[in-house]
Amino acid sequence: MSEGTVEKTYLRDPDAGPSKLRLLGRCGLGLGWFGVAGAISVTTSRCFAHDLREPVLRTLWLVLLLGGYWLIGRSLDKQEQPLVEMGLVRRATALEEWGVGAAVGWGLFVLAVLPMALAGALHPQFWLEGRAWWLFGLNLVALTSGALMEEVAFRGYPFQRLIDAIGPVWATVLVSGFFGAAHLKNPDASFASTMCTILAGVLLSVAYLRTRALWLPWGLHMAWNFTQGVLFGLPVSGTTAFATVVQTRTEGARWLTGGSYGPEAAVWTFVVLLIGIAVLVRVTREYAWEYGFKPIVPGGYPMDAPPPPEHAAMEQATKPQPLVQIAPPQGRGVNPPGSVK
Repeated sequence: MSEGTVEKTYLRDPDAGPSKLRLLGRCGLGLGWFGVAGAISVTTSRCFAHDLREPVLRTLWLVLLLGGYWLIGRSLDKQEQPLVEMGLVRRATALEEWGVGAAVGWGLFVLAVLPMALAGALHPQFWLEGRAWWLFGLNLVALTSGALMEEVAFRGYPFQRLIDAIGPVWATVLVSGFFGAAHLKNPDASFASTMCTILAGVLLSVAYLRTRALWLPWGLHMAWNFTQGVLFGLPVSGTTAFATVVQTRTEGARWLTGGSYGPEAAVWTFVVLLIGIAVLVRVTREYAWEYGFKPIVPGGYPMDAPPPPEHAAMEQATKPQPLVQIAPPQGRGVNPPGSVK
């Protein structure tokens, strides 16, 4: 280095957070663990009786995902409460959010099957024996845990790291595409079913982004699947295992009924999901205002939080001090207060 020159060293801001490449790597790690946890769950569930396999599979998969993402969040992201950071946060409106999601999911699916009902394409049968109600309860457990498992996987840790890396719009597009591709292995999957599943992924991603929690998308996802598979007895993404008390046979054009894949492959369902996004944005306005925005940070700390100690000390040091009033001396030649000359 020649005389008179100064070598410039550029250091990365330690408060800037991990780089985009690292965030993408953590997203990939989360999706990879989703596959590993699924393989472990499938293998383990085969050790149980046939009726118990589906509830065990989905519940174990959920537990493994939560444990893995907790460990990743603690070790790589230094999160003190990884499950809370992921969206399983205890707050006053949590149950309400789940209920709103369930109401939206139920209403949207009823709207999806309405044209089939009006066209006479639904032919239900009822099985009311004791075993049917036993399977009804097991299916309720499987669909409840399964819906949360998919939300944790597709709207949880991997999705959130992707948001940090590339923003919410592209993260929604990519994860929704992956969500649709993950259903391609389902029986009788088609182009129409994949497009509907991708749009359903967008709907569920919007549900997370509006609330920054998993309660509302979990309620929506669970209610949609339960209404479809148990209450109406129709295939859920090509699977008929959830039709017990009610078992429905459909007839008619595939664009209307979705064929053996179920209503999620019908053209009308795609329109219903578009309507659902608009409805969801409207009914979550208060949640979005309350939870969807980061707090304004003037001077380096949130407005509703006390300043850090170093900021408090600085403010105290620079705060104008009140003038000290010196009392006049008492003595000869000085009139004390209240005296008369």
